[in-house]
Amino acid sequence: MASKKFKPSTKSTLPFKTGNKEKRQKLHITRKKALDNTRRDERFRRRREEDKDPSLREERLRKNIPLTLERKRVWDDVDGDIGDGLGVSVDVERLKRQKLAEEVEANDDHDQVRDQEQPDSEDDRDSMIDSPSDSDSNSSTSPPLHLSPKTITARASSPSPSITTTTNSTTLNPTLAPSPLASRFPTLFPTSPPPVPKTLITTSLHSTLHHPAHLLTTLFPNSVYIPRSAPQNRHNNSHNYSIREIATFAHNRHYTALIVLKEDQKHPTGLTIVHLPSGPTFTFSISNWVEGKKIPGHGRPTDHTPELILNNFRTPLGLLTAHLFRSLFPSQPEFAGRQVVTLHNQRDYIFLRRHRYVFREKKGRERNVVGVDGKDVGGGVEGIRAGLQELGPRFTMKLRRVDKGVQAGRGEEWEWKGKMDKSRNKFQL
Repeated sequence: MASKKFKPSTKSTLPFKTGNKEKRQKLHITRKKALDNTRRDERFRRRREEDKDPSLREERLRKNIPLTLERKRVWDDVDGDIGDGLGVSVDVERLKRQKLAEEVEANDDHDQVRDQEQPDSEDDRDSMIDSPSDSDSNSSTSPPLHLSPKTITARASSPSPSITTTTNSTTLNPTLAPSPLASRFPTLFPTSPPPVPKTLITTSLHSTLHHPAHLLTTLFPNSVYIPRSAPQNRHNNSHNYSIREIATFAHNRHYTALIVLKEDQKHPTGLTIVHLPSGPTFTFSISNWVEGKKIPGHGRPTDHTPELILNNFRTPLGLLTAHLFRSLFPSQPEFAGRQVVTLHNQRDYIFLRRHRYVFREKKGRERNVVGVDGKDVGGGVEGIRAGLQELGPRFTMKLRRVDKGVQAGRGEEWEWKGKMDKSRNKFQL
């Protein structure tokens, strides 16, 4: 035992220091058990109190939100017009809401000024002697009494649902894109229905990634893989076509996109997507490539056109990237195949997954689906569950640069490139 004059150190993990190793181990185990019992008693006490008063549980869940990088995200302070918005971290939906609110407020102020300039006299309002012609003309031109001009203006300028309002939205709203960005890339923001996508897939020179390239043909509809170089015994006599020559070849045969798969040490490391006929060129890096046959419980994909989910693309650059991926998939999916391709953006990393889904009844031991607020999700679907089976391949992409026209990503003329902002709290997509 320690003497009465001994004062344990505040930095010590034990009540007092001892030179005996066995005693230190026993003291550590005893202290750890005591802490575990204290925490367990506190946890059960809190559960009993929350069972009596559920508002305590709601208050605790509301406060105990983990502080992640998404919550620390910093947006650029932009005043006025942002131009095309490339390189600026702004929420396009928030800007759209602000503009709509300003327009509605301006219309309301204009209506108030007009009402003040043309006040109705009490004699005109109280007069019961009106000519039939005046009453007919007023009834034919004036709106009903329950629809004021302010109400009509406010309803006409209501915003439409978009991809950035919720994280599970599956559609893109072209009106969210800044007009300079849409005019700069008119082929990615078309006003008329786009043509049916047709993709040409190839690899880098003398590549060995023939099997991963064939897997990409099953991922992107209406795609064809053509090896870029001749067989190994005829390398010297083969033609080493450049990206621009291949893009011209593909455009002459009515292809809408060109995808080049890059490799390093026989592993996929990059993806270059060229939007035909005149660009732009997007360069992505690839990591965590996993084939479908290596995924536990995987399924076999079919030739049906999949559905597309584009999630959490919020900035102008993110909308541009989302519209690029949308141009690779037909706008009319085949729901009979029950296949869906998800592109989820998180911290500027794009996670690609492909699943097959099925709707089934809820099993007896399954719990209810809980929302973000901690409450059960209802709406008449409590007894329905969605089963998912991953088909593959799965991989993670990160946008590195956007080049003008058709280029190989060597820095001649670029629209945007990464590593321009070193802040960890600021994201570009």
